[in-house]
Amino acid sequence: MKAILLAGGSGSRLYPLTQVASKQLQAVFDKPMIYYPLTVLMAAGIREFCLIATPSDLPRFGQLLGDGSRWGISIEYREQPTPAGIGQAFLIAEDFIAGGHVVLMLGDNIFSGGDDFPRAMAAFRGGATIFAYHVKDPQRYGVVEFDSEGRAISIEEKPEHPKSAYAVPGIYIYDDQVVGIARALKPSPRGELEITDVNREYLRRGQLHVHRLSRGFAWMDAGTTTALHEASAYIEAIERRQGVKIGCPEEAALVRNFLTLSQFEALLQNMPNCEYRDYLASVAAETRRLRCE
Repeated sequence: MKAILLAGGSGSRLYPLTQVASKQLQAVFDKPMIYYPLTVLMAAGIREFCLIATPSDLPRFGQLLGDGSRWGISIEYREQPTPAGIGQAFLIAEDFIAGGHVVLMLGDNIFSGGDDFPRAMAAFRGGATIFAYHVKDPQRYGVVEFDSEGRAISIEEKPEHPKSAYAVPGIYIYDDQVVGIARALKPSPRGELEITDVNREYLRRGQLHVHRLSRGFAWMDAGTTTALHEASAYIEAIERRQGVKIGCPEEAALVRNFLTLSQFEALLQNMPNCEYRDYLASVAAETRRLRCE
């Protein structure tokens, strides 16, 4: 399975921060925002990525992430000249998808806890899998409605009167039908190819599976200044209390055996002295101890 990281858009809700750097390059506590979705996908075993961003932001992402080889992955880059909806990502990345299965994740979504995503990706055989997360303000999101037996029966985009409290977070898994579905979409009144319309088509075909995220799972959409601050505070609290970091691609690469321990330790030699390096050094030492190397 391959993955698309969508890091486009103007980031207008974060103005004036986004005058100097893309929303997905903003800091969430001690790491760039894009590290968090990238790490979630790496932890699920994905090694092939396509990052989509605006033409002006792509060089900055390239400078930050490179081709991914230092983490044992590959990253390709595509331009989104103008923001025309999440569904546009499948048309931009059509040659990257190349008829296979693909997971699309929004670059401003931050997740923590549980193994829901790795299990869902490992179990995926076709159609579409999306996720549902209980929120107090569902009118801000795409909302999925369930029948009495827990089956999804409708999806609405930012409804004024939501039919449930289950929002659809920004991670979606699709089979090779998705490009054709996206190509057939008509722009919404906002002038965008809506991801909700993609999901509705899979629902119409009887091929949509909705996975309810477990209690204790945390989802943050860091698209506003308030949400960005709250996400940073949450990450800081968890890291300080547990002594582990969230959103470290280096650690995910080591855990998934994308890198050997020697390769992981070599990465540290190119980092300045900082808390981030100190943490990764402790991970290396603990790994070496457990492996008795």
